[in-house]
Amino acid sequence: MAVVLDSSVTLAWLLPDEQDGEVDALGELLLTTSAIVPAIWPYEVGNALLVARRRARVTHADISRFRRALGMLPIEVDPVAAGVVLGAVAELADRHDLTTYDAAYVELAMRRALPLATLDQRLRKVCASLRVKSLPR
Repeated sequence: MAVVLDSSVTLAWLLPDEQDGEVDALGELLLTTSAIVPAIWPYEVGNALLVARRRARVTHADISRFRRALGMLPIEVDPVAAGVVLGAVAELADRHDLTTYDAAYVELAMRRALPLATLDQRLRKVCASLRVKSLPR
């Protein structure tokens, strides 16, 4: 079974001060399954890593290592059409008071009938209200 992977989980894997056992278990899940991400995911992860480097949380070498590691994982970027973003994603964001960026993860999980791996408590609550499984737990 694949999972929709959000940037919060991805960054918790990569940034040394954000790692924990539950997130590590999700990382191990990618050894046996694949992940799908919305088109915003590479931008979010890339920007967060840039900010982490600017704040001296990681080095240029760390970021190069992270990019190689992410490139080796079975992560598919969903080729969503603009109509979906302007329609279903925007409606979901409006209805649940989310940003369209966050709603993109929930919409993808709903459309693909997959669990959403997220550490974002707000997204977890929205998933629960929509009967979309969220991980961890």
